[in-house]
Amino acid sequence: MKARVYVMLKKSVFDPQGRTIQDALGGLGYRNVSDVRQGKYFELSLEGMPAAQAKETAEEIARRVLANPVIESYRVEVEQ
Repeated sequence: MKARVYVMLKKSVFDPQGRTIQDALGGLGYRNVSDVRQGKYFELSLEGMPAAQAKETAEEIARRVLANPVIESYRVEVEQ
């Protein structure tokens, strides 16, 4: 079973990498891009557990290891 974890800076946190990308896109002619937020993507392979337990485990891993809850939020998706 695969779990996907998406980690993003919270909206209230300034994203300097996203801003740099947005500026670069404007320089390339993509002036209609009004905002870019940069994030992280993780794929976990979880074996030997039902989908509900896999999601719970992936959420615990995201909360404890992959994301900094002070400045980041996360989303977990489980694929059976």
